[in-house]
Amino acid sequence: MCTVTFVARKKGYALGMNRDEQLARVVALPPSKKIINGCRILSPSEPGGGTWIALNDSGVTFALINWYSITARVNGETVSRGQVINAACTAKSPDTAIAAVGQLPLKQINPFRLIGVFPTIKKIVEWRWDLKRLVRQRHLWHDQQWISSGFDEPMAQRVRGRTFRNVLKQKSAGSLGWLRRLHRSHAPECGAFSTCMHRTDAITVSYTEIVLATRHAAMRYIRGAPCKASSATPACIGW
Repeated sequence: MCTVTFVARKKGYALGMNRDEQLARVVALPPSKKIINGCRILSPSEPGGGTWIALNDSGVTFALINWYSITARVNGETVSRGQVINAACTAKSPDTAIAAVGQLPLKQINPFRLIGVFPTIKKIVEWRWDLKRLVRQRHLWHDQQWISSGFDEPMAQRVRGRTFRNVLKQKSAGSLGWLRRLHRSHAPECGAFSTCMHRTDAITVSYTEIVLATRHAAMRYIRGAPCKASSATPACIGW
């Protein structure tokens, strides 16, 4: 259950991601700097080592959301979807990313959607795994959003998508303040379908923001629901 918002810029981009999880889920670790095969990586992580979002030193971001609209699940031993970004995170191009993901035991990984943002070539590529095929979809370099929900994915996509389209009409659209307001929004009402999600059994557990400019890259992270951000101290790292 997640919402990913991409903001296109002439030089660079901004991206915000709400991560929604069950209340019983183990608390994740804030972003840290890692070196993987000589590549610098910024990413938060699960205690077990997996992650849902990462930025590398080529300015490429990978974000992963569960694909709940595909109801099929792995039979037998399962490999965590958190390993998908670990495999792809050093890639500088779509081809190297898919080659790395293809080395994973995909038949042991439940359905997912992997979004890759490649600023050098101004391309956004999404890979969808449905337990049968890994399909590539290309997206244009413009403001857009991806939404998943284990509660009612089609409804969440309709409601959050409508909220996104409405706020795109605002004069501040595309600014960091606008992006942060969107990700802490309870429109049209606080609940399962608001961007900042609240249910009795699940909630938005973190907000991750990536900003890439010509000479600067940074990751900002808030643990907990972003609507409580005013009382939280963001973890910020970059280069």
